Amino acid sequence: MTALSATHRSRTIVYFICWLSLIADGYDLYVYGTTLPAIIGQAPFNVTAAQAGTVGSLALVGMLIGSLVVGILTDKLGRRRILVGSVLLFSTFMLVCSFAPTWELFAAARFVACFGVGGLLPTAVALASEFALPERKSLTLGIVLTGPALGTVAASLSSMLLIENYSFRPVYALGCFGFIAAAMAWKFLPESPAFLAATGRTAQAKEISQAYGLGLPPAAQDATGNLAQASPTRQLLGIGLRGRTLRIWLVTLLSMLTMFGVSTWLPQIMRNAGYGLGSSVSFLLAYSLGAMLGTVIASMISQRIGVKPLVVFGFSTAAAALLLMTFNPETALMMLLVALTGFGGMGTQNQINDYIAQFYPGGIRATGLGWALAIGRLGAIAGPTYGAMIIATGTGVAGASFAFAVPAILGAAIMLTLPRVAPTTPIPGSQPEKSTTLPTSK
Repeated sequence: MTALSATHRSRTIVYFICWLSLIADGYDLYVYGTTLPAIIGQAPFNVTAAQAGTVGSLALVGMLIGSLVVGILTDKLGRRRILVGSVLLFSTFMLVCSFAPTWELFAAARFVACFGVGGLLPTAVALASEFALPERKSLTLGIVLTGPALGTVAASLSSMLLIENYSFRPVYALGCFGFIAAAMAWKFLPESPAFLAATGRTAQAKEISQAYGLGLPPAAQDATGNLAQASPTRQLLGIGLRGRTLRIWLVTLLSMLTMFGVSTWLPQIMRNAGYGLGSSVSFLLAYSLGAMLGTVIASMISQRIGVKPLVVFGFSTAAAALLLMTFNPETALMMLLVALTGFGGMGTQNQINDYIAQFYPGGIRATGLGWALAIGRLGAIAGPTYGAMIIATGTGVAGASFAFAVPAILGAAIMLTLPRVAPTTPIPGSQPEKSTTLPTSK
């Protein structure tokens, strides 16, 4: 076995663990939407759409808090421990959801599970980005970020196969497969060299960097550089980054409002439109497949043209597809439009995550992504409640489609004001990183 093949295999296990963890993340996050048709107005909970929407939003409050807490703890505990802890937490409370005898306990368990979900994505993306080859970073992140969409596919299929005969409970119980990812991460996943270097463990950082064929992290190369002088959070809002960071936060918020609003209520909206339980969930399956396929294709294209154009295109695609859905087309065309919405919703958020991971240097990458996702969770929290309000108006598919097209249009407009990312010019006030592409203009 050559040194090159050993390095390749070592990198692959990092990507695989991050990907598998995100599959569990996607399953546990989106399973709520797939099971709503079997929960609203049904035994044992007999809840209304308004109650379900409130719990959906409260669970996403847990995800917001998780993102914020992880943004602080990552700099103290390291990315490996945070990833393992996050997966263990949401997998455990998915089991609690499956056995909950009351709506109140179910809601509380859902809240805690989403707390763990909120901490995983920025950690997994930051790790995958750090270990990725610079020339293949977009493609690597694109493949890793198919995890949440694949998890949504798994949640949709589980609901279609199990709910009719066994109720929603076993669908939640299956969410505990995240324990496998946590065990693999604990045994095989290395710690972030950037974290080790930033916390003074330079020798360990160099050892891991050499073992995986990485360049030395900036903090290990220059202990007196700007990245070592200011906290990561302060750097995000420092001179040269403040305006861009705020726009990134707003774009992420609009993306998550669209994504979580549509994914939470799509099966119920279609059920109200006259589709059966299996057919209504199949629309979420189409949404997820569109997101997964679109993410991979967009990542391949972004290797040539950059991530920013793909984000703008994704937002625009979602808006166009949603507007066309207001005409209530035939089922086959509706399914295609839903798939395009998946690409423009979840797929666009994946591209935004890629953009953020490339925008910030390694020393502040996890914090930058964590804060963007935390602010974005405000949109995620608003999405289910926004959807419940639209459903209450009785405007059906047309009203809901138009309502969610608006934030997609705004997201595309704001993304146009952000810079492209390129591998040559550093962000003002930061140290350049060999494996990170950075913006070239304001």
